[in-house]
Amino acid sequence: MQFGDFYYPAPANEPVLNYAPGSNERAALKNAIKELKSKKIDVPMYIGSEEIRTGNKLEIRPPHERKHLLGHFHVGDAHHVTKAIDAALKVKDKWSNMSWENRANIFLKAADLLATKYRPYINATTMLGQSKNVIQAELDASCELIDFLRFNVHFLSDIYRQQPISGSGMNNRMEYRPLEGFVFALTPFNFTAIGGNLPTSAAMCGNVVVWKCANTQVYSAQLFMRILKEAGLPDGVINLVFIDGPTIGKVVFNHPAFAGIHFTGSTGVFNKMWETIGANMNKYKSYPRIVGETGGKDFVIAHKSAEVDVVVTALARGAFEYQGQKCSAASRAYIPSNIAAEVKKKLVKMVKTMKMGSVEDFSNFINAVIDQKSFDKIEGYINAVKKKDSKAEIWVGGKCDKKIGYFIEPTIIQTTNPHYVTMCEELFGPVLTLYVYDENKFEETLTLVDNTSAYALTGAVIAQDRGAVELATNKLRNSAGNFYINDKPTGAVVGQQPFGGARGSGTNDKAGSILNLYRWLSARTIKETFNPPTDYKYSFMLEK
Repeated sequence: MQFGDFYYPAPANEPVLNYAPGSNERAALKNAIKELKSKKIDVPMYIGSEEIRTGNKLEIRPPHERKHLLGHFHVGDAHHVTKAIDAALKVKDKWSNMSWENRANIFLKAADLLATKYRPYINATTMLGQSKNVIQAELDASCELIDFLRFNVHFLSDIYRQQPISGSGMNNRMEYRPLEGFVFALTPFNFTAIGGNLPTSAAMCGNVVVWKCANTQVYSAQLFMRILKEAGLPDGVINLVFIDGPTIGKVVFNHPAFAGIHFTGSTGVFNKMWETIGANMNKYKSYPRIVGETGGKDFVIAHKSAEVDVVVTALARGAFEYQGQKCSAASRAYIPSNIAAEVKKKLVKMVKTMKMGSVEDFSNFINAVIDQKSFDKIEGYINAVKKKDSKAEIWVGGKCDKKIGYFIEPTIIQTTNPHYVTMCEELFGPVLTLYVYDENKFEETLTLVDNTSAYALTGAVIAQDRGAVELATNKLRNSAGNFYINDKPTGAVVGQQPFGGARGSGTNDKAGSILNLYRWLSARTIKETFNPPTDYKYSFMLEK
């Protein structure tokens, strides 16, 4: 029985704590880091009601402090994938039939636990496991994840209230069913919030989920999983497994109950999964939903009217916050010739002030890149420039050192070739490449920006000339799913700037908006006629 229409109004965004010296939150976070480092955790897979420890363990170490062991996590195999799917499907009917208010309140309680009891710990696990500085962890692991949970409850509440009109003598209604089967959530290392949002947004809609996080995000993911359980999430609704990609993909994409994938990661992996799903369509009960946010080669273009200090700050923050390991990070910049020299002078000076080191020293702006593979890839691009490349030179940075942790200095490259490799390929690290263009060829340069990359995730224009802003907004309409005017191209806020791009950057289903929730629902229209006809004949058929 339904006893009321329980509606959840739009929440306010979670306030960002500042962690100033002497503040309570700073002390609590320092204590949480100290506590976590003092013990080693043993992380199981969470499948149904079981905590599964296989004995096949991998280490968890801070990228910035490779010698320190945080703990281990247990790795599974194909058998565990099947077990997770079975556990999800076993509870599917009960979960999808739970009243909306009780489903919703589980996730609202999880948000409240994150905002209070577990805030220092979700930030600390993100800082230690993913090498984020304090403010990057606060914005991601606390504020954004809390916002995802609260706003998604509101968005789904709005969806449920959307109903069709009814004609005379009838009633029409719309049901928003979960998908028929299970959803596979495959999440990246770089955002704890994404790791939490991809499985919970689908689960909130009544779906059951198999969740595989990146190995380099296990430390914070396991904590969020435990928070969900404490908030009352029933066993089996979300199953967290640690299994290599090819193994889990082989089982998931061949299962008849596979109903959809919620993905953030590389474009190449997403393309391969899409290809596999397409080839297996005859195996599935329904057409699977394929939702993905993938790569980016994000741009900043400055107009000749741009304020130099605005350009410099947007580039410094946009390119080097979280070591450039954001899908949205500023990776290529186009600077007009009239301000290029001043931009160089001020930008180099600013970058040289950036301290690099452990996350435990809150004065460090730059920390480590995520792992050995990432370090080697980025170092390779930098070394190519160092080998006296005639088309590129390093303005600042370029040092790479992995003795203690995977540290790469924030590096700025200037190129004379707008199609130079670091202007085109996604590096996912603290490397920004600039191209200086003729200040009087702004429109031609906009065309260059649009045509250079296969991606279309984020981008920014910096200008005081309003005509230039309008021209850039129009010409770059398809170049970025999130477009910024006089700001850096990063830092999308849930409910304010729904996030996602098109072209090679994904399906643009806009996490942090109502649009994403529709993807995890299957609508059913129900018409009830109160006085049904009893003869097939219509009046036009009468002779008289």
